[in-house]
Amino acid sequence: MMSYTATPSDGSAWVTGASSGIGRALALDLARAGFAVYATARSKDALADLEGLSDGLEGRIIAAPGDVTETESMAEIAAHIDAEGGGLALAVFNAGVYLPVHGETLKVADFDARFAVNLSGVVNGLVPTIDRMKARGRGQIAIVSSVTGYGGMPTSAAYGATKAALINMAESLKFDLDKIGIRIQVINPGFVDTPATQDNAFAMPALLQPEDASRRIAKGLKSASFEVTFPRRFTYVLKLLQCLPYPAYFALMNAATGWKRRPLETGGDQPE
Repeated sequence: MMSYTATPSDGSAWVTGASSGIGRALALDLARAGFAVYATARSKDALADLEGLSDGLEGRIIAAPGDVTETESMAEIAAHIDAEGGGLALAVFNAGVYLPVHGETLKVADFDARFAVNLSGVVNGLVPTIDRMKARGRGQIAIVSSVTGYGGMPTSAAYGATKAALINMAESLKFDLDKIGIRIQVINPGFVDTPATQDNAFAMPALLQPEDASRRIAKGLKSASFEVTFPRRFTYVLKLLQCLPYPAYFALMNAATGWKRRPLETGGDQPE
């Protein structure tokens, strides 16, 4: 059976985390492709600005403000899109937050905040979206994870854990969603110059701009691939590193990031 690919004639698109970075750029690219794009983020002002930028495009952007950590809010947005937007054809769950954590100054709150947005925030949108798409017998869902989900990296104990969970979740759901006509994909970008990466304390090779990342995602949404990952010259190296025994993996990661030479955090508030 051919994989379903959403088109503007099938209904509307929904993008979370749309106020900045990849989400903002992708909302615009999808609007250029003709979609009515419902853009979700907490900032109403940022979404209003984004709406204005879609003037004159083939499609349009409609502000759908909301907090992904609020289950009822996400369910209401999904229902609104499905009812008012000609059906929910495509959903891209992109909202995420990266804040560094350090093992020597670890706090429970470091994990709670990241899990609430990056993991539970996806589930809050995913469940009502699947319900809507299941009733229509078709739909396309993309979950934005990260190459940090492939394996542990410095300062990413919380962020990477959520991204690894998203990859596993997408893989697991695919078995059932295939049966009901809903296509699911996982998007694993390398490093992208967004607010989420500005606190990284190590060099980020093959750093992309959000607009470039968005174009690659938009292309991947039209492909037959389950995973959309880029730039492959970097992300495939990280995949290969997972095949190494742990002593080699940790040695290479320490060498690449210079982490072993960095001083320990001395306590107090972490840089955020």
